Amino acid sequence: MKKKLQYTGLVLLGLIAPSVVFAEETAAATVAAPYIDSGNTAWMMVATALVMLMTIPGLALFYGGLVRQKNILNILMQCFMLTAVITLEWVFFGYSLSFSSTSGFLAPFIGGFDWAFLNGIGVTDVSPYYISQATARIPHLLFVLYQGMFAVITPALIIGAYAERIKFKGFLIFSVLWAIFVYNPVAHWVWSADGWLFKMGALDFAGGTVVHVNAGIAALVMTLMIGNRRNYNNHPTAPHNIPLVVIGAALLWFGWFGFNAGSGLAADGLAISAFLATHVATATAALSWALLDWTINKKPTVIGICTGAVAGLVAITPAAGFVGILGAVVIGVLVAVVCYFMVSVVKHKFGYDDSLDAFGVHGIGGIIGALATGLLATPAIQPSCSGLFYGNPKQFLIQVIATGTTIVFSGFMTFVLFKIVDKFVGIRATHKEEIAGLDITQHNEMAYAESD
Repeated sequence: MKKKLQYTGLVLLGLIAPSVVFAEETAAATVAAPYIDSGNTAWMMVATALVMLMTIPGLALFYGGLVRQKNILNILMQCFMLTAVITLEWVFFGYSLSFSSTSGFLAPFIGGFDWAFLNGIGVTDVSPYYISQATARIPHLLFVLYQGMFAVITPALIIGAYAERIKFKGFLIFSVLWAIFVYNPVAHWVWSADGWLFKMGALDFAGGTVVHVNAGIAALVMTLMIGNRRNYNNHPTAPHNIPLVVIGAALLWFGWFGFNAGSGLAADGLAISAFLATHVATATAALSWALLDWTINKKPTVIGICTGAVAGLVAITPAAGFVGILGAVVIGVLVAVVCYFMVSVVKHKFGYDDSLDAFGVHGIGGIIGALATGLLATPAIQPSCSGLFYGNPKQFLIQVIATGTTIVFSGFMTFVLFKIVDKFVGIRATHKEEIAGLDITQHNEMAYAESD
């Protein structure tokens, strides 16, 4: 109102033409008005499909190639089953718990059931979530579906921690409970307008805390509680099909463009900046890991460069929409060095069986990315966001709080859910089942037919 009175006074003085005032007010109203943009909608439909590609077949093949031949179908089945069951959990009530508003003291911590079964969301409704007022919006249902793909892949990442030794029934019940009681609250904290970390100013462009720290810490807890595979220390297990690992890693790299560039919710300059930062960080991490392999073990390995690429994808996820090329390179080098050390030294020193390095890559990589965002976020990408190295030390402290809280909450809740499911259903496969392989004992199938 004050601004309008000032404009009116200037018009009366003849300093501003009435047509100019009208044009400015009209432009402001146009920017603020919700609408569906066809270009943004088309891009976000593609991004949604790319994120689904990350779970099946990307993660399924990446993890499946790393396990022994007798367990590959179990990995593929776990990824497929989660795609199905978490999708239903999400549209039934998961989305509502994550993104809707509630009243009272619970509002900063969890949503309500206003959008349960997507009640009240019409086909022409505009998504209430967007990056800025200038961002042309997308259909609300498309936002639901896009976020649903994040909800699917997060519990799927934990598979890498307990691979080759978990009962399928225990896996399924634990995963659904984890999605409800761990993923949904953390997503609400960080991404919902009501969330306490969102209001604090935590930066997580595409899921550093919500997805990778969350799943990575759960992976560590699961690894420690379920125990090592039989004869893990005496008989190292080699991946049974490295070409599948390469295909899976390549599909993850490809799909991750939807994961990160899509998180801007628009086909604009921010999307291409996140796209570029994602690609550069991943390339840097892949190269750095290969060079570390070459230097330390005298040979660069295919498994190594694939693992490095995934680590780079993980670490750049929270920072993709906030850092430039220099920041992406720094993150790529940093995550390769630290995750290489965690996977090749720390895991073996302490003797825990993080089967497919879910904690060593996703947990540690997510922590590095979340904290690095607080250091390297530059106003050149988003003027309202800057990190410690760009004059805003408070942002780094906020990132530490967001990361630390996620670690504690995910770790504690995973411990509780493991205990509950193990008591009533059982989680660890029997010695006989593990020796025979989970493909035959859990699914009565074999991946490869025996030759005559």
